[in-house]
Order: sequence, then C-alpha cells, then structure tokens
Amino acid sequence: MASERVTLTVVDPDGEREVVLSSPNKAVWPSPSGSDSPITKAELAEYFQIVAEPFLEANGNRPVSLERFRDGVGSADGARPQGFFSKNPPKGTPDYVDAVMVTYNSGRQHPQIVLNRPSAIVWAAQMNTIVFHPWASLATDADNPVELRIDLDPQPGTVFADAVVAAHALREVLDEVGLTAFVKTSGNRGLHVFAPIAPLHEFLDVRHAVIAAGRELERRMPRQVTMNWWKEERGQRIFIDFNQANRDRTMAGAYSPRALPGATVSTPVHWDELDGVDPAAFTVRSIPGRLADAGDPWAGKQAAPGRIDTLLEWWERDKASGLGELPFPPEFPKMPGEPPRVQPSKKVAANWTDEGEPAEG
Repeated sequence: MASERVTLTVVDPDGEREVVLSSPNKAVWPSPSGSDSPITKAELAEYFQIVAEPFLEANGNRPVSLERFRDGVGSADGARPQGFFSKNPPKGTPDYVDAVMVTYNSGRQHPQIVLNRPSAIVWAAQMNTIVFHPWASLATDADNPVELRIDLDPQPGTVFADAVVAAHALREVLDEVGLTAFVKTSGNRGLHVFAPIAPLHEFLDVRHAVIAAGRELERRMPRQVTMNWWKEERGQRIFIDFNQANRDRTMAGAYSPRALPGATVSTPVHWDELDGVDPAAFTVRSIPGRLADAGDPWAGKQAAPGRIDTLLEWWERDKASGLGELPFPPEFPKMPGEPPRVQPSKKVAANWTDEGEPAEG
C-alpha cells in the first residue's frame, strides 16, 4: 500500500512552491511532555513554515548537516531514537535546495547542503530531519567563520542555573574584548553563547580565540567552570566546550528542534530574561506563540560583527606563559602542538615525547 501523501504550498521569497509530504500523520514525537496528542510530521512541517524567517536568518546561507530520524523520537520500549546525518545533498534533492563545496578537517572536499528558503526547510522535514546543525561560516566564504561560538555544557552535579551564571560572566569577558554576545538554550541542559565576528580568520584561529576566552572565564570562576577536555578531570563544573569552534563541528541551530521526548527547541533569548528561563518550556508547540508575542531576540544579530584581535593576543600571551594547544576531537588529524590524545589516568609518561607524539619503542 502506498503511503499517504499531501502537497504543501510553501511561500518562498521568489514565489510559491509545492512540496510533497509523505506520511503526514506519522508521530514524530509520540507523546511530547506526557501529552496525549502526538506531534506529527505535518505539524513539524507547519512549525518550520512559521519560524522560517528567524530560522533562515540564523541558519540560512550556511553549510548545514541534517540529523534525520526515520522513526521519529521515542518508542514503545523507551529506546533511544536512532538518527543519522546527511551532509551531502541526497539523490533526488530538488533544485530549490542549494549546496556548496566545503573542505573538511581531513582535507577532503564535498558538497554540503545549504538552506536558503522556506521550501528547503520543509523539504528537510519531508526527509525526516529533526535537528539542523549549521556551520559557523557562510556558504559564500565557508573557510572563515562569521561567529564565535561557545557551548556551556553542564556536567553531572551541575544544573541549568549554573550554566546561566557562567553565561553572564562569559558575556562580560566578551564585552571586554569588543564582542557582543548573544545567548540561546541548547534545547537540552546547556547554553550556547555566540558573538558575531568579521570573517577575517579561519577556523583554527577562531578556535584559539574561543580557548582564550574560555581560559579567562576559567581564571575568574575556577570552581564553576572548566576547560578540561577529559571528563574525568571536569568535576562538578560547567564545561566550556572549545572544540565546538572547529571546522565541521556543529551544534543545534537556533529554532532547531531537538530529538528529545519533550520536543524542545534550541531557542534564542534576551539576556534580561535568561535568569528566569525554563528551557523545557521552549518546544515545537510553544515557539510560534513566543515569536508572535515577543519577536526574535536574535533579529539583526550579524549586523555589527566584531573582531577577535584581542582574544588572539590573549592566546599568544597564554601560549608564551606555557598554556598551549588543547586536545582536538578524535576524528581530527594530529594537530601541531597538540597534547597526547590519551585519557590522563591511562597516560604513561615514558610512552610520550614532550611534543605529544608516541615515543619510539
């Protein structure tokens, strides 16, 4: 039996487009927040049409990875949802979905999906996309980020309120170096702090700027935050995830849902409302009303980008005092000056050189 299909008329800036949606009544979230009413694929497609303008302002014209879930979120046995990533445009991608050639950290090049119009977001919903992971750079200049991103990740023993305290302090650090900070919920337990920057530096430089900002924050609140990459060293502190600044390392975009039972959404907020925020209240069903009532806190975010010159001076200062490179994610090639990629509790000093290379046997 053929699956049920409906045709949606989506309004794009250059006219209307028809997008076919298969299985519109499929439950993407079978019981969000304990509700008896599932969020269907059709409702998710409607959500994307409602939030298309702020969504595209934050995530459009960028290489983006689609996190797709064929079976939706949740199951009768409570199993973790099984998703997969699409970076390259799949076979049959319509011509209203754009792409750009990008270079990955391995040096390999490949086209990556770019979303530039509401119909492209609805197409992504048709492809069972729930989470959108945009790059920090634009498709027009994919090698140079237009924003500095810092992920504040609560560790066991900490809560969202601890991340809020760290975010306010991080805002002060960024303000001191001439950067304007914006904040959003992650859609889970943490916070994402972004600062628009001029696209004058490639990813490694921006990563170093993030590390410099994180180290300064750690100096000011050593009991509350940590830059330690290894979980065994973090303790009950907020982890400043500097590696999210790397090329092809992404986080959920603004107004992207998360593949979590409550259908939560990664949501931009004003700084003056942050202390009272309940991230669980921002959902696929609540965000349209929030936007209608209060607008988009990130509207015009990229209008006045700053520069990372001072942060790079801090990076050089710290490096001169013995604080050098930090570990990269495991899929990255070995990077210059990087310490050994081995868990500290398992490291045998005799097996490593001072440069972080395995010692010859």
